[in-house]
Amino acid sequence: MRLEPLGSGVTVYVTDAHHFSTDTILLAHFAAPKNGDRIVELGTGCGTIPLLLIRDTAPRHITAVDIQPEAIDLLQHSIRRNTENGIERASLIQPVLGDIKEMHTRMPAGECDLVICNPPYKLGGSGIISPDSAKKIALHETECTLDDICAAAEWLLRFGGRFVLCQRPERLTDVLGAMRAHGMEPKRLRMVQGRVGKAPKLFLCEAKRGAKPGYMDVLPALIIEDENGFTLEMREIYGSYKDHHDQPSFSKESDEQREAEGLH
Repeated sequence: MRLEPLGSGVTVYVTDAHHFSTDTILLAHFAAPKNGDRIVELGTGCGTIPLLLIRDTAPRHITAVDIQPEAIDLLQHSIRRNTENGIERASLIQPVLGDIKEMHTRMPAGECDLVICNPPYKLGGSGIISPDSAKKIALHETECTLDDICAAAEWLLRFGGRFVLCQRPERLTDVLGAMRAHGMEPKRLRMVQGRVGKAPKLFLCEAKRGAKPGYMDVLPALIIEDENGFTLEMREIYGSYKDHHDQPSFSKESDEQREAEGLH
């Protein structure tokens, strides 16, 4: 277990199995929470997104759900350390050890303003399966499917509440279809590219529960790097975090690549 700074005095405990990457930071920024929001993150991992949210906004409450006891334990340590170091809003985060598929038995319906999820990117059984259970859960739909995630978001959100996630471009139709099947209309979409002229590696999507079909705001692509390193927009998104770090891995996929190449 090691401590990573997130900027503005906020820190998070991470391990080799439970850590964060650029997609985590982009999703937290894209979520654009409002002060007073009631927020749930599904599959929180080490809890980086809730900690980024309390760094920059004042939500009413954040419930951080994960099925892995080790992840919840890390977040509890992070909350304790941040609170002791004067980051009082860290106490607004409530870690919950639980299964996304059981949200309808664990939490009340229709009380959340915002649900966030950085889901597994690969279908169960596809690609190279990591022997590490934590990485397998993060990368592959072994513990929950996209449909399970959207069903949980539908249950949790109030009418007009927002659901945001990130995913690989090849799964865009899966995401849009699952959102609509669970009463959430896609309303905002942004592709993420490593560089100008390169194919997107990620997309960010927001849906609203109960919204009517129709207009969707397709934003210009977010470019990660140019010839000088991070683009101006990326430096702005990173904020004070960038003062302590070099660029982290682009996405969870890097774990799978390291496994395939025999790297650790």
